[in-house]
Amino acid sequence: MSVVASIKELFTTNLQRSGIYLAFVAIVVFFAVRTNGLSLGPENLTNLVLQYSYILILAIGMVMVIIAGHIDLSVGSVVALVGAVSAIFVVRQGQPWWVGMIAGLIVGALIGAWQGFWVAYVGIPAFIVTLAGMLLFRGLTGLVLNNLSLGPFNKPYTLIASGFSNGLLGGNGYDVFTLVVFAIVAVAYAWSQWRARKARLAYNQSVQPLALLVLQVVVVSAIIMWFAWQISHDRGLPVVLIILAVLIIAYTLVTQKSVFGRHVYALGGNKTAAALSGVKVRRINFGVMLNMGVLAGVAGLVFSARSNAAQPGAGNMFELDAIAACFIGGAAVTGGVGTVPGAMVGGLIMAVMSNGMQLLGMETSPQQVVKGLVLLLAVAFDVWNKRRSGAVR
Repeated sequence: MSVVASIKELFTTNLQRSGIYLAFVAIVVFFAVRTNGLSLGPENLTNLVLQYSYILILAIGMVMVIIAGHIDLSVGSVVALVGAVSAIFVVRQGQPWWVGMIAGLIVGALIGAWQGFWVAYVGIPAFIVTLAGMLLFRGLTGLVLNNLSLGPFNKPYTLIASGFSNGLLGGNGYDVFTLVVFAIVAVAYAWSQWRARKARLAYNQSVQPLALLVLQVVVVSAIIMWFAWQISHDRGLPVVLIILAVLIIAYTLVTQKSVFGRHVYALGGNKTAAALSGVKVRRINFGVMLNMGVLAGVAGLVFSARSNAAQPGAGNMFELDAIAACFIGGAAVTGGVGTVPGAMVGGLIMAVMSNGMQLLGMETSPQQVVKGLVLLLAVAFDVWNKRRSGAVR
């Protein structure tokens, strides 16, 4: 396949995926120009990671829920309840930080199992189960906290959201360790792309020209190292970014390489066909909801650590941000389509827009209008793209 043909395919056959990345670049450039480069400064990039990491964590679990053909409206309330339970152990009872975190994760897992039971084994639609959960867990949060904020946490607990790995390898005005870590990421990306190309060739599948692959790797690696250079000049490598990276890698492998991941896609694509082909539909539905509960627990720990307190109103509207990230990132409303990297790009689009509008001094109401329009356009594009390809008649 020639370079010209590959580029044409990139912008036609893969229009949806390509459009997401182009839109992300355009939004970043727009706000960089409007803020005179402030949005791309080291301090702001670091704050961007710290402020929106928990939404990205939620989006990882939410995209799997959506791929399976469901939706979860309760994750914001779960975030609040997990933070409240952790605060009871750490702040009120004086337990070590890790006790509070383990308790929070257990609560998230129990909630996921609870909702998974009603969805998978009773057969109630996830929309109804999680709508009930949104009210139930928000109410439980108020009861646990007596409708009062509880804090502050001890310092080790807050490090999960505000800690940095800085100075481990030295550096004069910048953190060498951060650069080394991101260099490893860039090399791993290049190796994975090369390995994927060899695998396609081994099965006599069409691949893009080597020159185009090299160009892609160089551009992506340059962006990775530029980002690393920027944040290395601020406070170094955020601990929460390490956690997020591990989750992204792990769940990308789960969705793309594991039997469970393939069954999730099969279930969302056609539930009847999946069942006839041997997919344990109830078990997969239960696993998807359980996983969402655990990741909501992780997000709850990160958010409470960043807030340095448990609050009755914590996590309000988080579910909508996570759902929007998945749909903007290419997940299909009908299920069966979506990726973890796509959800991350969708989440970053929402984060960059929110951060950019805040830097421009926009009030909350116009920000909500913009977010709503972007979500509507993303779903409309998904529907249009299916019709264009003949998937919808």
